[in-house]
Amino acid sequence: MSFKGLQPILYGGREVWPLVEGGKGVAATNHASSGAWAAAGGIGTVSAVNADSYDAEGKIIPQVYKELTRKERHEQLIRYAIDGAVEQVHRAYDISGGKGAVNINVLWEMGGAQAVLEGVLEQTRGMVAGVTCGAGMPYKLSEIAARFDVNYLPIVSSGRAFRALWKRAYHKVSHLLAAVVYEDPGLAGGHNGLSNAEDPRKPEDPYPRVKALRDTMRAEGVADSVPIVMAGGVWFLREWDNWIDNPELGSIAFQFGTRPLLTEESPIPQAWKDHLRTLDPGDILLHRFSPTGFYSSAVRNPFLRNLEARSDRQIPYSKVAAGEHTVQLDVGVKGKNFWVTPADLARARTWFGAGFTEGLRTPDDTIIFVSPAEREVIRKDQADCMGCLSHCGFSSWKDHDDYSTGRLADPRSFCIQKTLQDVAHGGPLDENLIFAGHSAYRFKQDPLYSNNFTPTVKQLVDRILTGD
Repeated sequence: MSFKGLQPILYGGREVWPLVEGGKGVAATNHASSGAWAAAGGIGTVSAVNADSYDAEGKIIPQVYKELTRKERHEQLIRYAIDGAVEQVHRAYDISGGKGAVNINVLWEMGGAQAVLEGVLEQTRGMVAGVTCGAGMPYKLSEIAARFDVNYLPIVSSGRAFRALWKRAYHKVSHLLAAVVYEDPGLAGGHNGLSNAEDPRKPEDPYPRVKALRDTMRAEGVADSVPIVMAGGVWFLREWDNWIDNPELGSIAFQFGTRPLLTEESPIPQAWKDHLRTLDPGDILLHRFSPTGFYSSAVRNPFLRNLEARSDRQIPYSKVAAGEHTVQLDVGVKGKNFWVTPADLARARTWFGAGFTEGLRTPDDTIIFVSPAEREVIRKDQADCMGCLSHCGFSSWKDHDDYSTGRLADPRSFCIQKTLQDVAHGGPLDENLIFAGHSAYRFKQDPLYSNNFTPTVKQLVDRILTGD
């Protein structure tokens, strides 16, 4: 397969390779990986989502939340987030040695996103080349970018989403729009932009979607020189050769989220790196258990399988006898206001007999059945919420107004901050969420990683530039 090669682009006032390191959640992308990516001539990305900070001896400071109320813990989380991201940016900038560029990545749906972003940019002036932001509709991103004179790179999954952002806000700060990241909903890892109108079981070819995005950008007057960054499913660039120098698409850059996980500089634990080498096609699950409400992709490990099983042990109910709900549920719940179908009553009794004796209500007028131990974990995690999201389905937290979504907390979900912090710092892989893109199985197939070889970031970037 031929490969025509890449040409550098102008970004942040200097020439860089159109290769972007994808920012990954909590502590999975830090100064070591992003600084090295920039030093190799690309665009490194520091994750500003509750990043690690360090004590005087260089040890990671555990993010412990001792405050009594959710609001106080949320304020503590914002302080942790700002301190950590500032430290990571300073270190990444030093490692880059003035080469490439260092971006930061934030999720607009994270708790206190605007406060964190402003706090970080205030203390890193001249170091951050751009801000990548998705997981929501970040209308205020351009306004914040203008205030701190940094580039911004919104993450979208359709031309429609970009048009909405552009017309409402971005057209006012068009000169700082450095790129538009197209995150493919069927290929990307972590949270993605799959809309309710799309079928997650029927992924679409990204080319027509990216062409439609470029057509939308052109219609709004955005120059072809503003790159679209293809994110999701990118492994060998030779497989994307027809995208490069393609007049239909305009300028194209490529984001690598999964491949940088398996490098010497990658901060994830060794057990996680080793596990990546074992994955097969189908081992990544596109699911909707995240408390954000977004679809996301992760390794289908025992943690995710448990969430699947938890939702399988689920029956609808009504508070009065109605329709097919003709019998009263007599296991797992207190009171008599739970009417179900005879078939569902039989299923509930079977689950009860198998040890799933606790019934928990969901916001959708259903009941799930869990073990007593699992119930205790769910209730404790909900009570310990530190407000890491702007809206959390699992705990019903909201980061403004009355600090509640007004909906019943959903036991089918989980505390995302707890599990991402744990897995990033050496917690058991089987008991935590492991984000990954759908191409993660290719570690097992790619000759680069044979004989347990782990490249440096520089070696990986050089390899990518050959087409492999």
